[in-house]
Amino acid sequence: MTDETEAELTGAAPRRRPKASVEKIGGRKLKPSTMMMGHGYDPVLSEGSLKPPIFLTSTFVFPSAAAGKRHFEGVTGKRPGGADGLVYSRFNGPNQEILEDRLGIWEGAEDALAFSSGMSAIATLFLSMVKPGDTIVHSGPLYAATETLIARILGRFGVHWLDFPAGATREEIDAVLSKAASGNVALIYLESPANPTNALVDVEAVAASRDAIFKGAKPPIAIDNTFLGPLWAQPLKQGADIVVYSLTKYAGGHSDLVAGGVLGNKEHINTIRLMRNTIGTICDPHTAWMLLRSLETLELRMSRAGENAVKVCEFLRTHPKVEHVGYLGFLEEGSRQADIYNRHCTGAGSTFSLYLKGGEKEAFAFLDSLKIAKLAVSLGGTETLASHPAGMTHLSVPEARKQALGITDNLVRISIGVEDADDLISDFEEALKAV
Repeated sequence: MTDETEAELTGAAPRRRPKASVEKIGGRKLKPSTMMMGHGYDPVLSEGSLKPPIFLTSTFVFPSAAAGKRHFEGVTGKRPGGADGLVYSRFNGPNQEILEDRLGIWEGAEDALAFSSGMSAIATLFLSMVKPGDTIVHSGPLYAATETLIARILGRFGVHWLDFPAGATREEIDAVLSKAASGNVALIYLESPANPTNALVDVEAVAASRDAIFKGAKPPIAIDNTFLGPLWAQPLKQGADIVVYSLTKYAGGHSDLVAGGVLGNKEHINTIRLMRNTIGTICDPHTAWMLLRSLETLELRMSRAGENAVKVCEFLRTHPKVEHVGYLGFLEEGSRQADIYNRHCTGAGSTFSLYLKGGEKEAFAFLDSLKIAKLAVSLGGTETLASHPAGMTHLSVPEARKQALGITDNLVRISIGVEDADDLISDFEEALKAV
């Protein structure tokens, strides 16, 4: 039965994505890097085009009035699960649906959603989960805009928060969650590694603490996995329920788009989807198409950047003008952070914290002397980037909190790209002469 024939019989519009994609050859389950080349897309539905076209349309034609009603039942939440077919580009579209099919593959998530930015993904998550009087428990530090959203914006609407440091022990996490449990904890929100200190959160300890303290309904655990995922960390395996991404970073990987993603089980994703349908935070079809292009090379790009980071950090750690390199590959064996790393991560990533000897003056001198590395915020692109968190991304964070979280004036955040590693080392070596 063709999609068109089925539509006539059931009143449901055909989806652009096929009902099944190749996931196994013989008895072998295909790897994510292979599935990125075609999963969720049937060329037959697009005139045989090898790659998905960009569907630049605001709305989609229904095959019947009954189909239109059924789709809107899904869009409005009257029937769970989202629309059965294509409705309107604020709700869904072929490019976005193909992207969402592929996003979930890396981590084995049941479903995924694409957003117009990482922060729109985070904001939509929060708005769908919390109400006035609720408490968000989170790790710290978080990306500065996330902290601002929780403390300054949601706080205006009666949402409370408590936090624990990224490297907290099970006992420290228990103490915070026990205190919070006297109220209504709607969400536990983590970021690991923490931005910009690179401190890891023990997701397994957080999940165990949550399960021990909350006997009835358990607040979901959401985690920003942008720094390491999906290649080097997959926190759904450690007990997280929802994974958040700035797809701008490694997933996009070319510093030419802004987007966000949320992955998880269908129940949580359907809740978030209803909020996204209402406030319109879905990404546009062109951005979704560009992300489909980028996902094809994600493993290659991340692998090369990770290999480069090892070489660069080995050079920097012994330089006389460097106080410390906050790189996950250098964690002291036997330390708590090393224990978390060994249980949670499959690689050290390519973004790290460089602590220079000195303060803001020395950090600025180093940054201003770089030639290959670009002085810009963000991370995970093909090019190497360097920035000053205390004076840039985290400038809005109160001074006392910056000091408590280790966001010091001598801290430079570096994201290594896919250039030649020896060229990058030469660039850093020359820039350090200005310190």
